Amino acid sequence: MTLAPWRPVLARALHRNRARVYCRYLQLATTDVHGKPSNRTVVFRGFVGEALQIVTDGRSEKVQQVQATPWAEACWYFTITREQFRIAGQLTLFNSDNDGENIRPNAWQALSAKARQQFYWPPPGQPRDRETTSFTPVDSTEQPPDSFNVLLLTPDRVDHLALRGQPQDRCIYEYTKGAWTTQAVNP
Repeated sequence: MTLAPWRPVLARALHRNRARVYCRYLQLATTDVHGKPSNRTVVFRGFVGEALQIVTDGRSEKVQQVQATPWAEACWYFTITREQFRIAGQLTLFNSDNDGENIRPNAWQALSAKARQQFYWPPPGQPRDRETTSFTPVDSTEQPPDSFNVLLLTPDRVDHLALRGQPQDRCIYEYTKGAWTTQAVNP
């Protein structure tokens, strides 16, 4: 299978910015059931095919939003190379009821023990007991808890803007009719 034309460009940006750990963070925008935008910072956990992998708590608002409408857009900025990627497409949710491809167990094994702990915490967004100063650590098992979900963002449009150079470079990659097209556009 041939890689999408934007994949090597994004892989190169990831490689060239690897010294900055925060370059693994991107913003993910979804919409709620009323059509209002909701944006948050997430951690890129690698590729599954052409999809970007993100882990999330199944009890979060983000999961409810994805179930209401799967369309989303990520915005990712790389500070060293001064590149921005806007990646639009559909999110696919993998939870304890829907994981015939072993996406969840593979992503779970790739997490650190510290990252696994948050999936045993009380539900996100719920009122916090004022007396709770920390959450009791749990021995994370080999199998992920039901609260552990994986989102795959499968792009159908990637807008790449390279802010270095004069003039700057911008390219739009779109997936239509079963193939990727590439179009250089004005920045």
